[in-house]
Amino acid sequence: MLVNGSPEKRSYLLKGAERIHVQPGELAPLRATPEDLPLEVLYEDADVIAINKPAGMVVHTGAGQHSGTLVNAVLHRFGKLSTVGGDLRPGIVHRLDRFTSGVILVARSDSAHRNLAEQFASRQVEKVYVALVHGRVKNDQGRIETPIARDPVRRVRMTARLAHGRQAITSYRVLKRFEKFTFLEVRIGTGRTHQIRVHLASIGYPVVGDKLYGAPAGALGRYFLHARQITFTSPGTAERITVSAPLPDDLEIHLAALG
Repeated sequence: MLVNGSPEKRSYLLKGAERIHVQPGELAPLRATPEDLPLEVLYEDADVIAINKPAGMVVHTGAGQHSGTLVNAVLHRFGKLSTVGGDLRPGIVHRLDRFTSGVILVARSDSAHRNLAEQFASRQVEKVYVALVHGRVKNDQGRIETPIARDPVRRVRMTARLAHGRQAITSYRVLKRFEKFTFLEVRIGTGRTHQIRVHLASIGYPVVGDKLYGAPAGALGRYFLHARQITFTSPGTAERITVSAPLPDDLEIHLAALG
């Protein structure tokens, strides 16, 4: 950007009457585009594909992210996906945060997409995560039902500290306690943005690596949050199907280092 013929930063404060010159960048694609990217398929049939999403991979195109997405990889591998989610999110029925790994379902047809969406809405889909949190969780199990809303001050965050918000249900069970950490199994009855991270932080146990919700900086480089298992009803056969994703090597190593 040039202001009165001189380059200036984006943060430059205009005073008025300046001459501004900008060079438009290329327009972002208006649809997801196939990309040849590594993809671990855990399960597939005529209606559904289950992928083991690695941490760091964005699920679909969004603000500032147009390549390297899971959708682009699935389009390259399988060609046609459901169109219910639109051109930017073909096949996507639910999502995982960028730095959360694990199993995610993709719909291959519109009818399968609508069927799975109804299962999610009616809470027929069972989702099981594992998480390592800071602190020694006191109770062996618990349930959090605090509503979740957008943080009015920091818009990139969600919060469970307001009197209003969308209903959210998170249950947890202690798998193992360490000196300063606790390894949890977590089940969610709803799928709110950042739900597990927000709920666990709200009771004083932020997920390891999750600096946005209060965890200290560490060497892990991601959240210790993994979608370990999902159970759903096949849209085609009505069979109950369970798909599991093994704990990634980096999380296994981190857990083993705790003893």
